[in-house]
Amino acid sequence: MLLPDTPLNPLEHGQLKAMRLSAAVFWTIATLVSIGPGFGLSTAFDWFPLWLPPLVIVPLGLWSVLIATPARWRRWGWAWTGKELHVASGWLARRHTIVPAARVQHIDVTQGPVERMFGVATLVLHTAGTANSQVDLPGISRETAEEIRDAIRDQLTVDPW
Repeated sequence: MLLPDTPLNPLEHGQLKAMRLSAAVFWTIATLVSIGPGFGLSTAFDWFPLWLPPLVIVPLGLWSVLIATPARWRRWGWAWTGKELHVASGWLARRHTIVPAARVQHIDVTQGPVERMFGVATLVLHTAGTANSQVDLPGISRETAEEIRDAIRDQLTVDPW
């Protein structure tokens, strides 16, 4: 359930480009790999066309890159209230995670090569516990991630004992 007084910010457009590139690479490899079974089946059975497996895979890849990826990207949202970080995601199963700054034990700002290419980063918050103890917020600018990291760090006490 989304809280009405906490409007969520969308992810950066660079994250959409990064997600599309990742999906395009995956589906290109899947298409190339599908040629092997197609070749084997067309050799074993004269009636089996070599191009049938890629013909099935390519439309799935196009749908994933052009339709599913933007739909997934639009379903992400986040908000930093100054005391807690809200992260919402999900299409069929919607998830809204609220992380109070006082509960954070460790903070990472990560940026892989694809994220760097499109100017986005991932903020990773670690909290106590085992299940759901890591909350990832992908697709925000590195500057925003560092600002949130610094704001959370400022709220944490240096010596809790």
